[in-house]
Amino acid sequence: MITLPNSLRDKLKRSDQLHLLQYWDELKDSEQAGLLGQLQAIDWDLVANLAAGGVSDIKNKIDFEELEPPRAFRSDDADADWTVAEAIEAGTSAIKAGTVAVVMVAGGQGTRLGFEHPKGMYPIGPVSSRTLFQIFIDRIKATGQRFGVSIPLYLMTSDATHRETKDYFEANRFFGLPNDLVTIFKQGTMPAVDVATGRCLLASPSSLALSPDGHGGTLAALQQNGCLDDAERRGVKHLAYIQVDNPLAQLCDPAFLGHHLISKSEMTTQVVKKRHPLERVGNVVRIGDEVHIVEYSDLPDELAFQKGDDGQLRLWAGNIAVHWFELSFLKQSLLRADTLPYHRAIKKVSCLDSRGRLVEPATPNAVKFERFIFDLLPHAKHASVVESDPRDSFAPVKNAAGAETDTAELAQVAMCDLHRSWLAEAGVVVSDGVKVEISPHFALDSLELGNKVVPGKTITEDCFFG
Repeated sequence: MITLPNSLRDKLKRSDQLHLLQYWDELKDSEQAGLLGQLQAIDWDLVANLAAGGVSDIKNKIDFEELEPPRAFRSDDADADWTVAEAIEAGTSAIKAGTVAVVMVAGGQGTRLGFEHPKGMYPIGPVSSRTLFQIFIDRIKATGQRFGVSIPLYLMTSDATHRETKDYFEANRFFGLPNDLVTIFKQGTMPAVDVATGRCLLASPSSLALSPDGHGGTLAALQQNGCLDDAERRGVKHLAYIQVDNPLAQLCDPAFLGHHLISKSEMTTQVVKKRHPLERVGNVVRIGDEVHIVEYSDLPDELAFQKGDDGQLRLWAGNIAVHWFELSFLKQSLLRADTLPYHRAIKKVSCLDSRGRLVEPATPNAVKFERFIFDLLPHAKHASVVESDPRDSFAPVKNAAGAETDTAELAQVAMCDLHRSWLAEAGVVVSDGVKVEISPHFALDSLELGNKVVPGKTITEDCFFG
């Protein structure tokens, strides 16, 4: 029997959460230890505040009449006071100087894809069947080799994906990256609370109903796991941020980094033109001199459908979760408690009822609390927005086969189409219906590819350039 600290019991009592101990005396020592660890890891004053309604509600904080389209420049023909060539030169210099690292968010499972493993392990390569993890590791390695540097990777998992992700990387010897360059760490969790009472829910007699604290938890997790200090020791100044489910994410792209640097931005976000007014992506907007992201579920329909003088969507910029951060900005942001507020999400959560029976609710019964990394944007002294062509940068893998958008199959088509276009630029013909896939080790971009293939060649069978 493990003795419960009186200080913890007092905190639970003040927070009206003593019901979490109702099965304590029935638990085995190992179960008590697990529950005790969960209870001690939670900031109960914060939970009490959140349960009482102390969460972000963007509908009450933003005057929607003030929303303007963002000032953005393109990666291909910059609408700025510098050229794309100058941006590439600036980005290249920063990478060569060893001042760049990567933050990859990989906490999601592939359940919606019919894949019962971490989504990063999904075999997305249209010809090679390389996994999402492999594709990004190959790009990190190839970029480092091109510029003669080592690029650290900070890979954030969740409770659901951590063990299997670590085992996967270790079994594959980190895909050739030195293991001292790879830090795999878990994001934090938050308890779900009953929507009516604000009391935390139990998933079992020995466990709270916990869920990841959102991609905004990246900042705290980086700090708590020593990643920001590690990056600083390595001389890193600029952090590339991506989520693992977009195989076209332009990771460590010199042009994108160059726009970020020349504009003296503390945080730069990449956007694409929305495919339709109600697309399920965040809306990147401007309010005065600040850049904000308004979730699709928060934007009123009349604004979503509003068009400008050119006949195009007025609020056109869709967030694709690809950013550059200044390390100094992230460290400063840690000093402000309100930098990343918690948002409220009403969800169905399996939990124990008052009789200790597991209930699968038919309607939403709980509040989950999560933070969003893009809430850092308005806190930046200067934030920039770079528009990219979705054909080059955005093929999310989110939905099950058969959905209209964002499936693995559509992502594979997008990968083939991009690489087909590179080959066409190099004078190589690809027969209709033939799949082509180009590893970053063979060519990081169309220019490099042009130096490695023979113009006039015709490809008639599925081909992987490795």
